[in-house]
Amino acid sequence: MKDQDVSKPEALTPEASTQGFSPTYLRYALGMFLLVYIVNFVDRQIFSILIEPIKQEIELSDTQLGLLGGIAFALFYTFAGIPIARWADVGNRKNIVALAILVWSGMTMMTSTAKSFGGLLLARVGVGIGEAGCSPPIHSMISDYFPESKRATALATYAMGIPIGGAIGTLAGGWIGEYYGWRMAFLLVGCPGILLSAVVYFTIREPLRGLQQAAETKAPAEQIPLLETIRFMWSLRSFRHLSFAGSLHAFVGYGVALFLPSFFMRIHGYGLAETSTYLFLIGLTGILGTYLGGYLGDRFGQKDKRWYMLFPGVATFLSVPFAFFFYTTEDPVLALVLAVPGAILGPMYLGPTFGMTQTLVPPQMRATASALLLFVLNLIGLGLGPVFAGALSDFFAEDYGVDAIRYSLLILAVAGNLWSALHYYLASRTLREDMSLKDAY
Repeated sequence: MKDQDVSKPEALTPEASTQGFSPTYLRYALGMFLLVYIVNFVDRQIFSILIEPIKQEIELSDTQLGLLGGIAFALFYTFAGIPIARWADVGNRKNIVALAILVWSGMTMMTSTAKSFGGLLLARVGVGIGEAGCSPPIHSMISDYFPESKRATALATYAMGIPIGGAIGTLAGGWIGEYYGWRMAFLLVGCPGILLSAVVYFTIREPLRGLQQAAETKAPAEQIPLLETIRFMWSLRSFRHLSFAGSLHAFVGYGVALFLPSFFMRIHGYGLAETSTYLFLIGLTGILGTYLGGYLGDRFGQKDKRWYMLFPGVATFLSVPFAFFFYTTEDPVLALVLAVPGAILGPMYLGPTFGMTQTLVPPQMRATASALLLFVLNLIGLGLGPVFAGALSDFFAEDYGVDAIRYSLLILAVAGNLWSALHYYLASRTLREDMSLKDAY
């Protein structure tokens, strides 16, 4: 079959459609997965835009807010992710996703009842456990729906849920919080997930495990032991570097995302609803970067696999000067303009990073591989990034006052992104060699 332009939706489907799924169904399934990830990040991001009113009512420090936005969520998200992924590698993946949506949506609604740091902590833990059942099984299903040559683009399409969901969560949380209070905001944004859970359960079809690879390699369906999976993945130098690169990227991204609304409100004097509107518009530009990362990775990666790592590395490096001027300018309008390049360049790592993780391993390792990547990525990035940003802000507060948040995020963005870009380059050096090792299975 003649290869098609991957910029067109149907280009994602020709090889997969010959394996029993129509192009129409595959577009629907990918669209549903995108919607799931949007709801996932709406429920996750709403905490960020509401931390100022939460801080005032419950009297929390920036370090405590960082713990709630980071470790409290990330520890249970990451540690629950691996057993859930092992379940997904042998069980019905779409049922796991449907159950996960139900859990995290219910816990988001319960956040509205919290009256103390402890109550918020328990609610965030519950959301983390629920969301742990989202990406690993979905990554595995996408890899069975779409062939290797289209996988990064498909996973980048799914990953667009991050900027879209983050933008919607920011806008909805800001406006609802401004006029009806932060508790009502958590209650309302949790509701759509209850319905979505049922839609996923009744309309998504479970693909044959290893569907794409089975046609060519007759890959076995039995599950590979967890320790063997870990040993195999750790033996791949490219995976070690790409996982650390992604973790550093997430360290910056989650740390900045949690306190960016506070930055605009404290430094530039914007109100809650006003801040949420601007961040919504800025966040939508991240859709372009997310898709381009996967598209360009697939486009150039077919000629040289190293581009799957070089593209996110270059994008991460280029974001540094924009971050420097964004955090140091005193002009509130210029700050909004300078935020856009970073919003586009930042998420370009998602499609290639997740796509290459799936490509480096045999089909029966895919959900576990995704969970292991997310384990490292979220433990370092989601777990420590917000805490580091909050603690650094508290540390600088005595000397710099309201500007403490400015210098905290500046250090985080510049140092973290430069370090991340270095590891993407190092991952590209052994990528082609490591890709051949999965043939042993």
